[in-house]
Amino acid sequence: MTPETLAKAEAVVDVCQRLNTDGLNQGTAGNVSVRTDAGMLITPSGVAYEDLTPKRLVPTAADGRFEGALNPSSEWRMHADIYQAFADAGAVVHVHATFCTALACRREPIPAFHYMVAVAGGRDIPVADYATFGTPELSDAMIRALDGRRACLLANHGMICHAETPHKALALAIEVESLARQYWYARQGGEPVILSDAQMDAVMEKFKTYGRQPALDTPSA
Repeated sequence: MTPETLAKAEAVVDVCQRLNTDGLNQGTAGNVSVRTDAGMLITPSGVAYEDLTPKRLVPTAADGRFEGALNPSSEWRMHADIYQAFADAGAVVHVHATFCTALACRREPIPAFHYMVAVAGGRDIPVADYATFGTPELSDAMIRALDGRRACLLANHGMICHAETPHKALALAIEVESLARQYWYARQGGEPVILSDAQMDAVMEKFKTYGRQPALDTPSA
């Protein structure tokens, strides 16, 4: 591996090993990838995250061809299609997080009950139609749901999201699961108040510069 590719691989391994400890995943479920010049590096199928190393990630092309002795995740197609559909996607995280999956099994999107829903790019976090895992049909449904979004639920399955780097994708996954949990609890006392489209549009406009800091060498005003 080149130094750049090794750094990306190490980031994927770190993210994978945090999925279980951060409560986003159980066992070997879910998968993580990072974009490379040749396609992507993706987690292998059935390998426990605690046994994962950078060299055990599977170099995989957009058409599913791969290198090495280990098979790529059975969900490689979703990752490959995200990289083809979204030029700004640098990494993908797919998990079976408890509250996201509970909503996905009810086929319920996460509406604008809280302004932070906009972190996923839109006014809600939609649910992709159900299809068998690993199939082109599931990937197609996912791409439709991700139109204008960086995260979506997968019906009767889980959640998937993309960001510029593996750690940013992990942060987004954590935020989406937190929102799913908050929405689930908020409904225990009745239906929460949903923000209007205009209110969410204002949030999304503010998010364009949210969290940005001027360069350290730029004088303060």
